[in-house]
Amino acid sequence: MALPAEVFCDTSFFYTCFDSKDVNHVRAQAMVTEAALFGTGFCPTWDIVSETVTLLRYRRNFRTALIFLDDIKPGLRIVSYGDQVRAEAEHVFRQYGRDHCLSFCDAISFIIVTTLLDHMPCLAFDEDFRGVGLTVLT
Repeated sequence: MALPAEVFCDTSFFYTCFDSKDVNHVRAQAMVTEAALFGTGFCPTWDIVSETVTLLRYRRNFRTALIFLDDIKPGLRIVSYGDQVRAEAEHVFRQYGRDHCLSFCDAISFIIVTTLLDHMPCLAFDEDFRGVGLTVLT
C-alpha cells in the first residue's frame, strides 16, 4: 500500500526511526524508505519536534538529537496552530485523559489531525492515537 501525499508524524514514529533496539525500528525504516519513494511529506507540530528532540537527548544522546534537528527537521512541514487549538485540546485532555493514555501533546495532535488536517493518516507506534480514533498507518 502506497503512503498518501502527507502523513502526520508522532514522536513515537520519529524516535523509533533512531532506536535500532526498538521493536518497530525496522518497520519505521521501511516507512521512511517508502515515504521517500512516493514523495510523502511528514507533518508534525512544534510540540512533536520538541518532544522528539528531548526524548532523543534523554534516551539516546545529544548527537542524535542534533542529527534530528539538522537533518530531519528542515524537511518537515511543521503544522502551526493557535490558541483555539490549545483550548480544544484542553477539553479533549480533560474528557479522555483519565481513561486513555493521552498526553497533552497527543490531545493537541488529535485536534490538529481532525480539524486542520482533515483526518490525515498518522505514523505512530504507540496506541495513543488509535485510542482516540485516529487513522494510524502500520
